[in-house]
Amino acid sequence: MTETSEVDGGRQKVAALRHGTVVDHLNAGTALKALEVLGMPVDGPALLGIHLRSEKFERKDIVKISGVEIGEDDIAKLALFGPCVTVSYIRDYAVHHKVRAELPDTIHGLLQCPNPNCITRHEQVTTRFVVRRRTPLQLRCHYCERSLLEDEIRFV
Repeated sequence: MTETSEVDGGRQKVAALRHGTVVDHLNAGTALKALEVLGMPVDGPALLGIHLRSEKFERKDIVKISGVEIGEDDIAKLALFGPCVTVSYIRDYAVHHKVRAELPDTIHGLLQCPNPNCITRHEQVTTRFVVRRRTPLQLRCHYCERSLLEDEIRFV
């Protein structure tokens, strides 16, 4: 994998990936947090494009992970990083399979409840949030019933 980028007519291009995973259309500025949530890269390089111009959005992030194909559970986590996140599996420089990240109905153990009085802040209880609305994102804590919007999300 070459780690170069070039600008072509105002659009940025990033290096081709031989085998691995490409996570595209992340909300701008979220690529590093997405990698952290995935626990990547474990072994091997990753290429990040941050605040790139996009035809669909004003700005986006992209992550290319060499030699790794992420699982379905990880794809669901990525849906928190934007409403149009896509995951492409690359083999021999070509897209083998592409899926859109979809939010599950409930999110377990990934987010922190913003309510300082919530039991999850004081006891060893796994957090659980119910997705109330997907666009714009709105979640509700299963335990204290506090609602939170996308800009209030904090990862554990």
